[in-house]
Amino acid sequence: MNTIIEHLKSYNADFEYKINRTRKESYELFFVKGSLETVRNTDNCDREVTIYVTHGAYKGHSSFFVYPSTTEAELDRLIGQTIEKAALISNPDYALPAAQTGEYAIETNFTDYDAADLAAEIANTVFGANTLAVTSLNAVEVFINRITETVVNSNGLHKQQQRWTAMVEAIPTATEGGESVELYEQVNFNALDLESLGREIADKLSQAKARHDAKRLTVTGAPKVILNSQELMELFWNFADDLSYSAVYNHHSVYKKGDALQTAPEGDRLGITMAASYPGCAGSRAFDADGLALTRQRLVDGGIAVGCYGSNRFGQYLGEEPTGVLPILTLDPGTAEEAEFVTGPYLEVVSMSGIQTDFYADYVGGEIRLAYWHDGETVRPVTGVSISGKLSDVLNHIRFSKECALFGNYYGPKKAVIEGMNIF
Repeated sequence: MNTIIEHLKSYNADFEYKINRTRKESYELFFVKGSLETVRNTDNCDREVTIYVTHGAYKGHSSFFVYPSTTEAELDRLIGQTIEKAALISNPDYALPAAQTGEYAIETNFTDYDAADLAAEIANTVFGANTLAVTSLNAVEVFINRITETVVNSNGLHKQQQRWTAMVEAIPTATEGGESVELYEQVNFNALDLESLGREIADKLSQAKARHDAKRLTVTGAPKVILNSQELMELFWNFADDLSYSAVYNHHSVYKKGDALQTAPEGDRLGITMAASYPGCAGSRAFDADGLALTRQRLVDGGIAVGCYGSNRFGQYLGEEPTGVLPILTLDPGTAEEAEFVTGPYLEVVSMSGIQTDFYADYVGGEIRLAYWHDGETVRPVTGVSISGKLSDVLNHIRFSKECALFGNYYGPKKAVIEGMNIF
């Protein structure tokens, strides 16, 4: 880092710079059919240099990476080439973040454990979650990561954050009658909660068996549909992306501040807040890639768009105070009681190929890989069906559960009930 800065400062040209250094130390376990095949330690460090050249009312930027094999002569050549590239780009001018310094540690309980012991605890929990005779875990990988991120810029900003993450990748498999079904599961977290982890893996193993047993569904009418955390995360990240500074500035957004996302709400009022951190969430951060301090930003309140969020550059373009790139979406809990989710007939979505939204066409839907059909008396797994409906109707009538859950970079209602969806 010091060598890079010395060469940047000694270069005979007028430019600004930013350096992002990311060091990732990991302890990794690889299992095949329940047998530990490989134990691996890694230590990787990436260094990215971004150069900014201001010319008239414009500013351009370009980047390059510095590797352990990069010589000082090559470094000088890369700096020169990158200055030339940046000078060819004519974005409106903006200021780099001002001088700030600080060291931050993202809250975690991983530091209470030795990495090998932590990985073993996680692996034992994952394998212990399999209680079904027809299911197995064909492959399991466990990663314990300590990530140290440093940002330095030419204005005197110098920040460092250390965060821990764990990732479990698993292939839950159900084999019965000479046929097998494999699913893929990835769990990311930054706090050890063995009970929650075991429950999530057990649910996925149950889903593998259900997918094996699932049949096509033929249903008439439009019974209610239950969405779970994954689909809620995907659905409402679309709205968060639409309210980002870059989308608004580039005229890609449908909504702007003051617009109603719910035009005639009869269900729960929608509330979305972007956050820097949440306990247990692997996406938690103290600052973004530009070094901007991250806190919270309310995007939607009572079904009305009230704010936007995003990077330093696009925030300045819009005349907003830059919030930084906030990594976590939090959705307000709802008012629905558990009884509203367990009365039939209804279709509970477990897995989709991806929920699709089209703001212009007022559409929401997608292909269902696995769901549970409740006819009021029996429950059976189904597959090979799709759902579709009017997005505006869904938003106006959606009911969210009071119970919340953490899923990836989403924290919010665990379930939602929507009406009027076509099932085909």
